Amino acid sequence: MPQKLASIAAWALLCFLAYASVSPIGARPTLPSSTSLEHIAAFATIGFLFHLAYPRHVMLVWFIVIGSAALFELMQLATVDRHARLVDAIEKMAGGSMGIFVGRAAVHFERALRRRQI
Repeated sequence: MPQKLASIAAWALLCFLAYASVSPIGARPTLPSSTSLEHIAAFATIGFLFHLAYPRHVMLVWFIVIGSAALFELMQLATVDRHARLVDAIEKMAGGSMGIFVGRAAVHFERALRRRQI
């Protein structure tokens, strides 16, 4: 996936997650799975896409992903029908970290394949 496309997808998904995090509970998009799995999968995808988009800026990617997980939970304190929970924030941060790790492994694997072909 080209970096530009990964960047667009990462920022678009981050905006969608911001909306989903602070929208009224009735308007919140959900999957038929558990909420924990939603948190982990959503932020794993964010971490993966951000790492593919900015592979040389691992710390910046980590701060964006982990910071947004914390910020989205804190933003729920400003809404009447939502609640911020530490467990939700930890799930999001763990998912984001896993996504960054997988993205890092994918970049290293791709570079190793490229070196062998040359």
